[in-house]
Amino acid sequence: VAFIILTAAVENGEAELTTEETWEEKEEEHSREVEPGGGALKETGSPDLEEDEDEEEELPIPKLPPAQPDAPKKEHVNVVFIGHVDAGKSTIGGQIMYLTGMVDKRTLEKYEREAKEKNRETWYLSWALDTNQEERDKGKTVEVGRAYFETEKKHFTILDAPGHKSFVPNMIGGASQADLAVLVISARKGEFETGFEKGGQTREHAMLAKTAGVKHLIVLINKMDDPTVNWSLDSVKKSWSPLTYAHGLPFIPHLESLPNYNRPSDGPVRLPIVDKYKDMGTVVLGKLESGSISKAQQLMMMPNRHTVEVLSLLSDDIETDDAAPGENLKLRLKGIEEEEILPGFILCNAENLCHTGRTFDAQIVIIEHKSIICPGYNAVLHIHTCIEEVQISALICLVDKKTGEKSKTRPRFVKQDQVCIARLRAAGTICLETFKDFPQMGRFTLRDEGKTIAIGKVLKLVPEKD
Repeated sequence: VAFIILTAAVENGEAELTTEETWEEKEEEHSREVEPGGGALKETGSPDLEEDEDEEEELPIPKLPPAQPDAPKKEHVNVVFIGHVDAGKSTIGGQIMYLTGMVDKRTLEKYEREAKEKNRETWYLSWALDTNQEERDKGKTVEVGRAYFETEKKHFTILDAPGHKSFVPNMIGGASQADLAVLVISARKGEFETGFEKGGQTREHAMLAKTAGVKHLIVLINKMDDPTVNWSLDSVKKSWSPLTYAHGLPFIPHLESLPNYNRPSDGPVRLPIVDKYKDMGTVVLGKLESGSISKAQQLMMMPNRHTVEVLSLLSDDIETDDAAPGENLKLRLKGIEEEEILPGFILCNAENLCHTGRTFDAQIVIIEHKSIICPGYNAVLHIHTCIEEVQISALICLVDKKTGEKSKTRPRFVKQDQVCIARLRAAGTICLETFKDFPQMGRFTLRDEGKTIAIGKVLKLVPEKD
């Protein structure tokens, strides 16, 4: 057995990511803005990740029959692989692509030969997702890798996030586009402990994925075949004793069996821009969070209010005439230059624009910070695909974590593990919504000096004074 899977179903992005209650779950005892989610855990064996050396040299047979012209669109599900560095995220992604016929055997054999020449033979599967030379030479994912695969019922986009702590901002960008997170944990002695220790990314990535709004979390324990693991079902049950088990499906069938997201396509258009480039015009990338987009449609780019026209539309590199919520898109736009767009801008329909501003009130939880935080404190705000400097301009009140009661006096400072309502002011105008109205654009992370110091949600947008 190379890995086992523990899955937690998470409805509406409200997940129990640990056996302890999270800040949002505690608050939900006194606030019902979002329904609490339930969870069921499953466990299964999976085929070994190593290939059979004696296997015949032949191309894999495509796993799926060709789509019929009039067949309905498959549901799109965005899966982000997260976890501590060297847990095996890219390798598992590459294996999935091979098993689903997205990468043929000859291509993998080419990667394997090239990897052996660099004395990196165990890395070759990861090269299906780590495509640039720096990533291949160092064995570290830097940018969020993208690929896709299909099952009989669903279309999955793989978002392969970097595990190294230096690239957490890139990981947040990948998680912000995901519906489902696969938290990969190495079972190898030493690697397992390092991922969970202070400064490790196992816990941090799980928390960040929840803050980014993923709907389900799958915990995939990798490297179970390592000699240091001494694998047995009893030892796993003992380690995860607070959790309940049931034998389930293998990994890919389990992904397909998860409930549909039933995203409404008649809502306002909201497409946060994750990247942009020039290619015979201006091309933008992002996940359509709400509404539908069609070829030749007129849209508005916020916050700079450029009217644009959709010249062409690609969903996971396949040209299409229209797109529904949940799809990862490339749009070629008319009416705007590439340099006039920044990640974090939003495509909307002109009849229902997203909110923009610089000042907002938010409930924040201080996760990790050694000293006190006072008004005037600066940090980096990550909200949907936007990254912006922000200052805490005022502390409004403290919130009791158990009762939800708000203090009647303004605190002079807040410290680690406290919850407060604060007024924040961004360095520039950003697109955002309240968490109540649009959760995906109203939850955020605050980071400082390479660490996640707080998570929060937007409560109120504050108009600018004339």
